[in-house]
Amino acid sequence: MRSFLKFFLASFVALVIFSFLSFLFMIMVFARMGAKKKVVVGSNAVVVVDLAQTFHELRTDDPFLGLYTSESGNVPGLFDAVRNIRSAATDDNVKGIFIKADGNGNGFAASEELRRAITDFRKSGKFVYAYAESLSQNAYYVASASSKVYVHPKGGVDFTGYSMTMMYLKGLLEKLEIEPQIFYNGRFKSATEPLREYKMSDANRIQTTEFLNELYGDFLTKVGESRKIDTATLHGYANDGLILEPSDAEHYKLIDGLRYDDQVMDEIKRSLAIGGEEKVNFISLSRYATARGGYGDDYGNIALIYGEGEIRTGEDGDKMIASDDYVKMIREARQDKEIRAIVFRVNSPGGSALASENIWRELSLARKAKPVIVTMGDYAASGGYYIACMADSIFAEPNTLTGSIGVFTVLPNMQGFFNNKLGITFDGVKTAPFADAGSASRPLTDKEKVLVQRSVDSIYATFKHRVAEGRKLDAAVVDSISQGRVWTGRQALKLGLVDRLGGVQDAIDCATRMANIPEPRLITYPRPKNTFEKFMKGFNESVKANYLKEELGSDYRIYETIKKVRAMQGEAQAKLPYEMVIQ
Repeated sequence: MRSFLKFFLASFVALVIFSFLSFLFMIMVFARMGAKKKVVVGSNAVVVVDLAQTFHELRTDDPFLGLYTSESGNVPGLFDAVRNIRSAATDDNVKGIFIKADGNGNGFAASEELRRAITDFRKSGKFVYAYAESLSQNAYYVASASSKVYVHPKGGVDFTGYSMTMMYLKGLLEKLEIEPQIFYNGRFKSATEPLREYKMSDANRIQTTEFLNELYGDFLTKVGESRKIDTATLHGYANDGLILEPSDAEHYKLIDGLRYDDQVMDEIKRSLAIGGEEKVNFISLSRYATARGGYGDDYGNIALIYGEGEIRTGEDGDKMIASDDYVKMIREARQDKEIRAIVFRVNSPGGSALASENIWRELSLARKAKPVIVTMGDYAASGGYYIACMADSIFAEPNTLTGSIGVFTVLPNMQGFFNNKLGITFDGVKTAPFADAGSASRPLTDKEKVLVQRSVDSIYATFKHRVAEGRKLDAAVVDSISQGRVWTGRQALKLGLVDRLGGVQDAIDCATRMANIPEPRLITYPRPKNTFEKFMKGFNESVKANYLKEELGSDYRIYETIKKVRAMQGEAQAKLPYEMVIQ
């Protein structure tokens, strides 16, 4: 008994000490976070744009970053990044931009916004240098807008054309004896293909080939304009496999030279007219944004609402568009008399059809009270287009993926898996024939299949009606361009699905004109969470994600795919193919 008490007391004391030290650590963390350092740009500054960094629509915060680096802990959102690049053009303290081009963590439309900002910056006469040890095509798309593009002499340059890979799970499901009972409407609605096919259907291959060629054509056009090389010649470089080494890229004028990092630094110093021993005043884009006074106002006359991620029912959706949250946000902006227009940024592959309908409804009410302008990001497809189609005006980038007007639902029959793989059987009673319809423990009856398909058809008909009404298009026209087909922004413009090509600023300018606002001020949504809430949520998610990535390695992508499949079960979906990898 005595030994037990000694062990108990020792454990208790250890727990108390650990809790006390953890408490002190938390106090130190929040004290450090609360003590905001004043960031000064300084003279002869060079703004660093790291393309490997993902610029989400809304800024992200890393509470720990400021504890062990000189960074502010804030990563600007895409529009913040674009605005600050443009502001740097007129900032006398900024002499140029240095682009770190080792990878690109941003999608096609986001890269287009960044590239356009770099192009506008160059009009100031200031230099823009891009450097990479290994230059991917997506990074080169942005970097090619620079004054000079340099690559490590022993590095790499990818210039092989675009490809898109999809993962097909039908064989895996068959081995597990899981039957994915699938119901869809739309000949091109390929979101369920990985569950019901071993490879691409002919319809999906047609649409994918078309939009991939559109994206690649845009890449060749923009690169050709910057490098003064015609697109046919550039296409030939890829077709003939001429770019194998960095020296090949230099020979064919895709880059301006082969340099080591220190040589690039020396060239930047010469451009700044400083001595070889002096340090370059590099300032990251996040610190530059902080130095310029933050990320937005607490009040304004234009509400800029960011919607990023999959569309889900419910609330408190981080990195997703949770319908309850967005209905409240839009309603707040609608009822606020100080807000005279709404700009809704949509960057979503879609998701729940019901959640999309709820958001569409609230935006439709808002449109009756004030102008509603939509600006599309990398994706505004399926459910993402559903919530956008009612706007007064819609802006998209040429390489936005949109459309995909179609609906599907998945109801898995796991009877074989439970019975034959796990030895689990089910039995029960019910008071009506359809009381257990949709249960994973048995297959649907023929009558139940008819009812589910009828529900999907009804939702699809409503979706098409929303598009026809919002875009003022004939029902037959909408039917011909729907069918679940994916379109690029440029194609969507020709079809009448969007009104103009452009980015967030173009949408804001349009809202300013429509609402006749003399001095536009932005208030952004979602509103920032408090520091403790962000800290705890971000910490928990980061630990979980990092653990899984470490344990699963390259199989993490499969885990993510299966997780998305599970989230789709039992609810009608208006969604893009859940795993599209374009390289």
